[in-house]
Amino acid sequence: MTALLELDGIGISFGGLRAVDDLSFTVNQGQIVGLIGPNGAGKTTVFNMITGVYKPASGTIRWQGNDITGAKPARIATLGLRRTFQTIRLFADMSVFENVRAGCHLAARQHWWQGLLALPAQRREEAELAARTHDILRRLDLEGVADTPATSLPYGVQRRVELARTLAGQPRLIILDEPAAGLNDAESAALNDTIFMIRDTGVTILLVEHDMNVVMQVSDHIVVINFGRKIAEGNATAIRTNPAVIEAYLGRDDDEATAA
Repeated sequence: MTALLELDGIGISFGGLRAVDDLSFTVNQGQIVGLIGPNGAGKTTVFNMITGVYKPASGTIRWQGNDITGAKPARIATLGLRRTFQTIRLFADMSVFENVRAGCHLAARQHWWQGLLALPAQRREEAELAARTHDILRRLDLEGVADTPATSLPYGVQRRVELARTLAGQPRLIILDEPAAGLNDAESAALNDTIFMIRDTGVTILLVEHDMNVVMQVSDHIVVINFGRKIAEGNATAIRTNPAVIEAYLGRDDDEATAA
């Protein structure tokens, strides 16, 4: 397998608290990798270091073998590494089509002033981006609501719009931050299909999610952290039965604690 994203011993502290400590794992091209852990385990902090929001105090982050540790978020995005957020961030005054079309801006080649002049190259690119937007809407079953104000749609559909907008930027890897948050059972099941569809288009996925049904069903590989440190990694079967993972999520009973 080809390593796309590598974390090598990264760590960071906040006010004396070690939020992430000596964390290493690899996301290979074409994989769906789940990053899980109890509340406060440090998952979001890991995402923020990968995407340049925080600079690791130690360790190295590599993208396709190149060191990107501490690179700015805009630089990281242009490399093809994008993320979604726990809270949906759609443009309230724009349609579904316009929201998804806005995601194409990082892949655009023409400059804003060329748009003002309506040059032929700019018109061709606009047509290409519109066609790409329609294709993404079709893939995510959003064509029927293309002209609908995005924030007027049910929550689960808004999640799909957010994913479509992220895809519009032609990412190599998408970091999904709690994509099942707020979804009902039917919407969570549909999310699984959407995640597989994204992977099948050639996009690698790093998934942080509290819904264990989603994580276990879609992930090729799972990394588990607790108190900022990796405690286990492997496939879903190995993680389900790992004693350290069970303890992190469920704790130990009094007899076990006494025996320890």
